[in-house]
Amino acid sequence: MVGVLALAGCSGSNGGDTPGEDGELTPVSAAVIPIADTAAIWLGVDQGFFEEEGLDVTIDTAGGGAAIVPGVVSGDYDFGFSNYVSLMFANEQFGTDTPMSLSVVANGVTASEDLEKDFGGVVVRADSDIQTAADLAGRSVSVNTLANIGDSTVSQIVADDGGDASTIEFIEVGFPDAPAALENGQVDAAWIVEPFLTQAVDAGARVLFYNFNGFDPELDVAGYFTTAQTIQEKPEIVEAFRTAMKRSLEYAGDNPDEVRRILGTYTEISPELIEQIALPRFRADVDLDAAQRLADAAVEFSGLSTAPELDTFFALD
Repeated sequence: MVGVLALAGCSGSNGGDTPGEDGELTPVSAAVIPIADTAAIWLGVDQGFFEEEGLDVTIDTAGGGAAIVPGVVSGDYDFGFSNYVSLMFANEQFGTDTPMSLSVVANGVTASEDLEKDFGGVVVRADSDIQTAADLAGRSVSVNTLANIGDSTVSQIVADDGGDASTIEFIEVGFPDAPAALENGQVDAAWIVEPFLTQAVDAGARVLFYNFNGFDPELDVAGYFTTAQTIQEKPEIVEAFRTAMKRSLEYAGDNPDEVRRILGTYTEISPELIEQIALPRFRADVDLDAAQRLADAAVEFSGLSTAPELDTFFALD
């Protein structure tokens, strides 16, 4: 049976500490990456879901988890957005029983239900002799960050296809530069996400496989997190944020046209490209079986010491 972990919380009353109870909104900051993956939180602010939960959310943007994680740990941000493998590695650094340990309080983005198209994939040149995932054994593959969700999922897919994943040479190349690195022969294959995936395909690259739903059709990729200290000291704010994010995710999932509309307000993706790119799935639940597989793959292929205890990694209340 597929295990599903609900991250939804119910708004409650806890005296004067409840956000918005006295008519004043509680200021909250969230750091995110300005990509399609974070459309739900932007829509939530746009639709007033956070205000209705008593929160005045300020969204700050960053280039990636390398800036967001320390910002949340230091208290510069109340909440942050990151992929789950990054957070697993961060907890190995900060410890799982410290005020700095990180827990996911709301899911963020999930692999597409359309197995023929997803928002992340491995591409090769049109004339490449690489035809299957197993063919990546002994080849070079670009990823945006070494020892992370890219090489974890790609390696698992190659291994499942019968290839020796340990012989893949992963090379760190930023997503914007990966299509050129592929075209110039610097790498044999490139793992990229939208909108760069669509741009690469339009330029002639061939999709070898989609590494998120190819890894697991129910894979949850990234989410919104905070520290154990924040969860302990500000439980009403965490609960309100979680509830507003649940509403935001449900709204995003039900309204793909609204997702594409909001993308034009916080990204530099052209309107034409926004209409072409594959959107991720937005849902409030986390699939535990897929999360466990991801953690195990990070241990086997990316150097994570141990898989986290999922009941603490995902904060339910």
